[in-house]
Amino acid sequence: MSGAALGLEIVFVFFLALFLLHRYGDFKKQHRLVIVGTLLAWYLCFLIVFILPLDVSTTIYNRCKHAAANSSPPENSNITGLYATAAPVPSQHPCFKPWSYIPDGIMPIFWRVVYWTSQFLTWILLPFMQSYARSGGFSITGKIKTALIENAIYYGTYLLIFGAFLIYVAVNPHLHLEWNQLQTIGIAAANTWGLFLLVLLLGYGLVEIPRSYWNGAKRGYLLMKTYFKAAKLMTEKADAEETLEDVMEEVRKVNDSIKYNHPLRKCVDTILKKCPTEYQEKMGRNMDDYEDFDEKHNTYPSEKSLVKLHKQVIYSVQRHRRTQVQWQILLEQAFYLEDVAKNETSATRQFVHTFQSPEPENKFIQYFYNPTVEWYWECLLRPWFYRILAVVLSIFSVIVVWSECTFFSTTPVLSLFAVFIQLAEKTYNYIYIEIACFLSIFFLSICVYSTVFRIRVFNYYYLASHHQTDAYSLLFSGMLFCRLTPPLCLNFLGLTHMDSSISHQNTQPTAYTSIMGSMKVLSFIADGFYIYYPMLVVILCIATYFSLGTRCLNLLGFQQFMGDNDMTSDLVDEGKELIRREKRKRQRQEEGENRRREWKERYGHSREDSTRNRNVHVDPKESNLSDLSTNRSASKYTRASNRTERDRIELLQDVEPLDFNAETFTDDPLESESGRSFLYPPFRYQPGGRYLSMSQSRIFDDV
Repeated sequence: MSGAALGLEIVFVFFLALFLLHRYGDFKKQHRLVIVGTLLAWYLCFLIVFILPLDVSTTIYNRCKHAAANSSPPENSNITGLYATAAPVPSQHPCFKPWSYIPDGIMPIFWRVVYWTSQFLTWILLPFMQSYARSGGFSITGKIKTALIENAIYYGTYLLIFGAFLIYVAVNPHLHLEWNQLQTIGIAAANTWGLFLLVLLLGYGLVEIPRSYWNGAKRGYLLMKTYFKAAKLMTEKADAEETLEDVMEEVRKVNDSIKYNHPLRKCVDTILKKCPTEYQEKMGRNMDDYEDFDEKHNTYPSEKSLVKLHKQVIYSVQRHRRTQVQWQILLEQAFYLEDVAKNETSATRQFVHTFQSPEPENKFIQYFYNPTVEWYWECLLRPWFYRILAVVLSIFSVIVVWSECTFFSTTPVLSLFAVFIQLAEKTYNYIYIEIACFLSIFFLSICVYSTVFRIRVFNYYYLASHHQTDAYSLLFSGMLFCRLTPPLCLNFLGLTHMDSSISHQNTQPTAYTSIMGSMKVLSFIADGFYIYYPMLVVILCIATYFSLGTRCLNLLGFQQFMGDNDMTSDLVDEGKELIRREKRKRQRQEEGENRRREWKERYGHSREDSTRNRNVHVDPKESNLSDLSTNRSASKYTRASNRTERDRIELLQDVEPLDFNAETFTDDPLESESGRSFLYPPFRYQPGGRYLSMSQSRIFDDV
C-alpha cells in the first residue's frame, strides 16, 4: 500500500475539482485558458487539504522510528533486531508502518511542486489572466497590454510588502541575507497576507454554517427568505435588462454608422458576435448600403471607445443571462417550499407537487424516492436531521475557537486538536490520526471555502451555480484559494502542535513545514503575529452571531434579510406577490397545454382521416393545371364536402386569442393550424403594419 493512498487521493481530488468547476463554470462558452487555470488552482488547493493528513501520519511514524533507533537496545543481542524497529521503551507499543506510509523523499518534492505552483498561479498568472479575460481589446496584443497596465499596481503592492520585510532583515545585524532566508521572507509575506484574510473568513463561517442548517429546519423562515430574495432578484433582473437595452442601443448606433468598408468594421463584427441572437437578427451586418467614409466628414467612434463598448457588452450579456437563470431557479425553490408547507398537513402522507418537473426523473430514483418517502423526508425527517447537524457543527465551531485561543500553550496542552492527536500518537493508531486530522482540516476548509463561495462584491465577484459564473469571478476564486490554503494548513499544524515553531519541541517536522523554512528569521511574525492574531476569531464570531455586518450593510442602504425590519417585511410582501403572479402564469400555461393535448388526442385522428379523403377526391387529370387552379379546386371541394365536420370541430376547439405578432394573417384558424394555405382572404399581412395583395408572381399566374 506504499504510495497507493497518495495516488488514489490525487485522482479523487482531480475529479472533485472538475465537478465543482463544471457546476459553476461553463466549459463550452468560456475560454480554455480560464478553465485550465481555475481548475489547476482549485485542484492544488484541494489536494493540499486531502494529502496533509497522510503527511501527519508519516511524520509520526518517522518520529517513532527515530526514537526507537536512538533508544538503547537490550543486552540480549538476539532480540536487537526486534527493538530496532520498536518504539521507545516507555510507550510499550510497536512502531509499525501505517497503511498510507509514503516513502522518504517523496513528500518534500511533492509539497515543493504544489506550493510554488500555487504561488505562481495566485501572484502572477491568474491576476494576468483575470485582466486579460475582462479586457475589451480586439487583439491579443491589446489585451496583453491592458492586463500588464492593470496589474502594475497589484504587483507593486506585493513588492512593497516584500521590500519591507527585506529591509528589516538587512538592517538587523544578527541576520545575513542568503537565498534560503530570502525564500523564507517571501513565504512569510504571502502567508501573512493569507492569514489576515483567513481569520476574517473563518470567523464568519464558524457561526454562519451551523446557523444556516439550524434555520434550514424552519420552513417558514426559508420561505420568507426566498420571497425576500425574489424581490431583490427581480430588481436586479430589471436593472440587467435595462442595462442590456442601453448597451444594445449603443451597439446599434455604432453598427449603423460604421459601414462594411470602414477599417473598424472588424471590431464592430466582433462586438456583434457577443450580442444575444435576437439582437443580432435585428441589427444584421449592415452590408447593403455603401458609403465612402473618406469623402464624407462623418464622426466615427474611435478604437478606444469600441474597446470600452466591447467590455460593456460582455459584462451586460453575462449579467442578463445570469439573472434570467437565477430567477428560474428561485421560482422552482419557492414553488417547492410552498408545496412542502401545504403537504405538512396532508392526511394521505404523500407528497403532491403543484408543478411537475420538466425533466423526466430517473426510474431508479423514482422507484425508491416515491411520494410517500418524499413526504416523510421533507415534512418529518429533514428538519430534525438539519437540527442535529447544526448541533454537531456548533460543537466543532466551539472546539476550533477554543483551540485558536490556546494552541500556543504547550505545558499544559490546552488545544483540543493537539490533545486528540497526542492521545492517538501514544497508541500509534494511524487510522484514527488520519481520520481526526482529515475531519479537522476539512471542517476548517469548509468554513473558509464556503465563505468564498457565498461572498459577493457587488457585481464584480460572484460565484453563481448552474454554469453562470463569469471568467473574472472564477479566476478570482482561484486566487483566493491559493492564498488561503497555505496559511490554513499552517494554522491547522499549529493547532495540533505538529509545527515545531509553535510547540518549541526539538522533533522532526512534517514535510509541509520543512518547505516553509525557519520562521525564526522573522521572529516578530513567528512569535507574534502567527500566535496572537488568530485570537481575533473570537471577536469575529461574536460579530457574526449578532449580525453586526448585516445591520451595518442595511444601514448603508444595501437591503439584507432581517426579521425585525420594516424594509424586510415590505420586500417579503413584494416577493410573495411576484411568486404568486408567476405561479398563476405557469398554471395558465399548463392548463392551455393540457387542453390542446386532449383536443389532439380526441380529434386528431378524425382530421387525419378527413385529410386523406380529400386527397382521394382530387381528380388526377387536374394535376397538370397551374398551382392557382389546383388550390382553388381543392378549396372548393374541401369547403363543400367537409362543412359539417368543420363546424363540429370549431365548436369543440378552445379558440386561442388572435396574435397580431404573427407573420401571416388568416381568417380561418383551423386552416392555418392544419397547414392549409388558401387565397382567402386575398390580402396578406406583412410585418411592419402593411397589408399587401397577392404577390407579384401570382398576378401573372392566369396569363
